[in-house]
Amino acid sequence: MTDPAADLGALLAPRAPTGLQTRSAQVDGVTDRGVNLRVGDELLLDIPCSEGYRNRQAGDWVAVTKGARPVVVWRLGDDPGEATEDEIREIAADTAADMQVVRAVTWGTAAPTGTGWQAGTTVYARKTAAGKVELYVQLAAESDPSPTPPPGRAPSPVTITPTAAGSWRNGRPDDYASSPMQGDWTGGGDRRGAWFYGARIAAACAGKAVASMTVALTRSRGSGSNDKRPLHIYLHGYQSPPSGQLALGDGPEELLRLSVGARGTAALPASWRTALASGSARGLAIYARGRTDYMGVTGGALTIRFSA
Repeated sequence: MTDPAADLGALLAPRAPTGLQTRSAQVDGVTDRGVNLRVGDELLLDIPCSEGYRNRQAGDWVAVTKGARPVVVWRLGDDPGEATEDEIREIAADTAADMQVVRAVTWGTAAPTGTGWQAGTTVYARKTAAGKVELYVQLAAESDPSPTPPPGRAPSPVTITPTAAGSWRNGRPDDYASSPMQGDWTGGGDRRGAWFYGARIAAACAGKAVASMTVALTRSRGSGSNDKRPLHIYLHGYQSPPSGQLALGDGPEELLRLSVGARGTAALPASWRTALASGSARGLAIYARGRTDYMGVTGGALTIRFSA
């Protein structure tokens, strides 16, 4: 068995000056061990990356060290500072929305000192749908108008992991497949795989406006050709794995293409997220015919984002 890192090292081996030598390559897919790189017509698998290469994505152009054990050292392209700032601000806003903040709480038997205080006759309290406490103070007389209430924020995103997953072949569960699979490599029959979530998707969406749904998937190693191939994704209507054939719902949609070992995130179509949120669909499936798009797939975590 060849060593992908050593193969890349031989391909990029320096023939000149010593010191750090690099060349550019394009990321074909992000894996749990590094990245798959496209160098000319070669697909090189699981090349390690330095910690400086963050927010890795397929399509990135990167600098790769030459040598026997190459490493991706950085991304080539525009300054990511503005995008990073936007991400930090979004995280900070979400964190602040999850907190209940009062600047100070004091009490005593005398009236408060300082200016701006107003005497309240009745205090009202309620809990919002997001679990936050709101207070309203009824005044005998108003000397200073109340501040405008802050605008409502969307509920925090929810990530739902599958309760079960599996593959079906020839009308029944496939005991020989350890993860959802699509296609047929050996002539034994086309496989179809699925992820199950019980009723948790519809429960998470109840009473909320769904803005988006994304699913995170990883292509298994050792299944099919190494090159990037499409996942043929469907809906299904099961809360748990059926004992007979897995019937497919709407689809297929080719929402994601992955090389072996690569992981990716796909946004579900608007009609699909409506079906999942209402409970008319319950989960996701994959299915293909023959060897061309044969692969195993793991993951299946579904992230739901809401609008205010």
